[in-house]
Amino acid sequence: MISLTATTVIVAGLILLILVAVAVTAYQTAHRLDRLHVRTDLSWQALESALARRAAVARTVAVSLPADKAERLRGFADRAEAAERPQREVRENRLSAALSTLEAESLPSALVAELADADARVMIARRFHNDAVRDTRALRGRRFVRWFHLGGTAPMPAYFEIVDRGGAVETPVIEGRPRVSARVLLFDPEGAVLLIRGHDPQVPGSPGFWFSVGGGVDEGEELVDAAVREVYEETGLRLDRALLRGPVFRRQAVFTFAGQRFDSVEFFFVCQVARFTPAPVRLGEMEAQVVDELRWCTGAELNALAAERPVFPVELSARLAQAHAAVHSVGPLVAVDIQ
Repeated sequence: MISLTATTVIVAGLILLILVAVAVTAYQTAHRLDRLHVRTDLSWQALESALARRAAVARTVAVSLPADKAERLRGFADRAEAAERPQREVRENRLSAALSTLEAESLPSALVAELADADARVMIARRFHNDAVRDTRALRGRRFVRWFHLGGTAPMPAYFEIVDRGGAVETPVIEGRPRVSARVLLFDPEGAVLLIRGHDPQVPGSPGFWFSVGGGVDEGEELVDAAVREVYEETGLRLDRALLRGPVFRRQAVFTFAGQRFDSVEFFFVCQVARFTPAPVRLGEMEAQVVDELRWCTGAELNALAAERPVFPVELSARLAQAHAAVHSVGPLVAVDIQ
């Protein structure tokens, strides 16, 4: 029978405590590293979303440019958005350089603000991503992590370095709370959507732009009530609030209109009605100057309109089928962020 001395027991106990401490530390470090990798993945997804929005805005800006410049800018935007990760920085920098050559004075003010907002979102998302990459790489570089291979097979995250565009368009500074708007995508039974064509009264000769029915929410007014009111004022249709579904989309935008800059949060409802001939009944003095036309548009017609002048929201063409499907959906809806 083997007899254990007190020294042997103490040494064995110390070794066991050390092993337990190492195991606990390894587990905690691996768990923290896993969280950092998740954070890095999520920050990259947010950055990709911001870059995609900038590309979409760039293509919208191209509509307002001469044909040769428009084709060139669309090409930069398409190549940047389609690039694989190793080539993404180079392609995005080329798009930045192309955007920096634009003269803000020659663009519609709404597009200037959209582009400034897109640039700001890219800059913020890139910084968040690079912060996450820095923290992850720092932890993975520690000896303890390397010795025990706690990084597993996950690739080492890489920084995303592109030039922050400056000088071409300044990001607007908005004071006060955002302006909340209720907007409605009115569909007929065939899926055509009712849009308004308008223009900025302080930009003579502007080709104008297309946008959905809706407007600002009054003090103390419920969102759905504002939507019903705006539909009546801008189209003449008295709508039962029970027919509205949503909000299905939410859009945050910074834009300039009639010499003023707005920070806007827009909530989009959907509704299907029998096709009717819209006739505004209660437009303010400014709105009467702005509204040029109301038109029912199919998806194909909407794409054609977007090739001639900006359509807001920018993602409307891509989201039209989703919005129409929400009309007949059952159960609660969650507003999806769009651009």
